[in-house]
Amino acid sequence: MKDKPTIVACIPAYNEESNIAKVVISAQRHVDKVVVCNDGSIDMTAEIAMKLGATVLEHEKNMGYGAALRTIFKEQSSDVIVTLDADGQHDPNEIPRIVEPIIKGEADVVVGSRFLGKSKMPKYRKLGVGMITKLSNLNITDAQSGFRAYSRKALEKIMPTEMGMGVSAEILIKATEQGFRIKEVPINIRYDVEKPSHQNPFTHGLEVLLSMIKFMSIKRPLLFYGVPGATSLMIALAFWVWTLRIFSETRQIMTNIALIAIGTTMVGLMLLTTAIILYVVVSIIREKA
Repeated sequence: MKDKPTIVACIPAYNEESNIAKVVISAQRHVDKVVVCNDGSIDMTAEIAMKLGATVLEHEKNMGYGAALRTIFKEQSSDVIVTLDADGQHDPNEIPRIVEPIIKGEADVVVGSRFLGKSKMPKYRKLGVGMITKLSNLNITDAQSGFRAYSRKALEKIMPTEMGMGVSAEILIKATEQGFRIKEVPINIRYDVEKPSHQNPFTHGLEVLLSMIKFMSIKRPLLFYGVPGATSLMIALAFWVWTLRIFSETRQIMTNIALIAIGTTMVGLMLLTTAIILYVVVSIIREKA
C-alpha cells in the first residue's frame, strides 16, 4: 500500500501578528506540518506562530516575498508543499482542493485562481493581475496567486531568484520551461481582512512589471533588444541619408538632423550588442544546465 504523502503548509509572513494565529491553526487541520518564514517582522508574528506549533524560519531583516519563498523552498523536502498568505485572504480550508491534483498525479504545480472562484476582486487589482498574466504568456488565468501547491519534483528543479513579488510569475515561467504540468483550481479570496500598510498596490504592480520585463528580456533577447535595435538603426539610416542630401545641396550640416542620426545609431548599436551578448550567455547557460 502506498504511503500517504506528507503535506506541509508554508506561510511567508511579515508583521502579521493580527492574522497569523488563525491562518496557522486553520492550516494545521489539513497538513502534516506548518512552516512560517518570518521575513524580518518587528511584531509578535514569529512568537505567535511558534507557540501554536509551527516551525519558524527567520530572516533577520525584511527581504521580500520572493526571498521568503526561496528560504522555504530550500528547507522543504516533503512530498507536497502548499503556500498561502499570512494575511487571512486565503482560506486554509481550501488546501485539500489545492493539493488534490498533485496527490492524484495530475499536476506538478497547482495554482489557486481567483478568476475561477466566486470572489469579487477590486477592479484595479483585477486589471493589474490580468495585465501581468497576459505579459507572462502562460496558459493560465492568475499568474499572481500566492495560494499554490508544489510537488517534490518541482521543488527540486525550481529555485526562485526574485526577492520581491515578481517571484510568482518567475516560478511559473521556470516551471513551464522545465516541462512541469501546471493546473489551476478555483479559490475564494477575502478582501475585507485587515491589510498591513506595507502592501501598496502601485509599488506591488510596478515591481512585478519590472520583473516581467527582466524575464522577457532574458528569455528572448534577440526579440526584446534586437528588434528595437534594428528599428533604431533603420531610423538612423534615414536621418543619415537626409543629412548627406542636405550637405550635398548646401554644403551645410543640419545639426539637429545630424544629432538624431548619431543618437539613433548609438542606441541601435547598443541594443543590438546587448541582444547578441545576452543571447550567447543564455545559450551557454542553457547548454550547461
